[in-house]
Amino acid sequence: MKIVIDTSYPLIDTKVMKRILFVCIENSNRSQMAEAFAHMHGKGIVEAYSAGSKASGKVNPSAIEFMAELDYDLSKHQSEHIDGIPTGEWEYVVSMGCGDDCPYVPAKVREDWQIPDPKHRSPEEFRIIRDFIGIKVRELIEKLS
Repeated sequence: MKIVIDTSYPLIDTKVMKRILFVCIENSNRSQMAEAFAHMHGKGIVEAYSAGSKASGKVNPSAIEFMAELDYDLSKHQSEHIDGIPTGEWEYVVSMGCGDDCPYVPAKVREDWQIPDPKHRSPEEFRIIRDFIGIKVRELIEKLS
């Protein structure tokens, strides 16, 4: 008996990536770094985005510098307004501690991490906040995988 396999139908990838949105006010520091960590540690697990309620239009040079220390090029990111995010369902929306200034985005799960803005902090404090964001993102990815 000869078996014929119909290859005209693509194989279905049963592993669906989880969509995560990180939001803050300016989308220039915290949410940008969180998105970067999600790209670094969540390949094949998460599809990460970031946005701000009052996007500054640029990523903070300090955030770029301190993420470069971890071999991530944040200079390729854009500061995006919340209105520019892709449509569709979000698995997680994580606000970074912007209180009432964080817009509501519907999601299966919403969290507020209450992370201070490192914008006017010393380099040492900025790195501590960066590393804390990295820990939180890795914990989230572990939870989703």
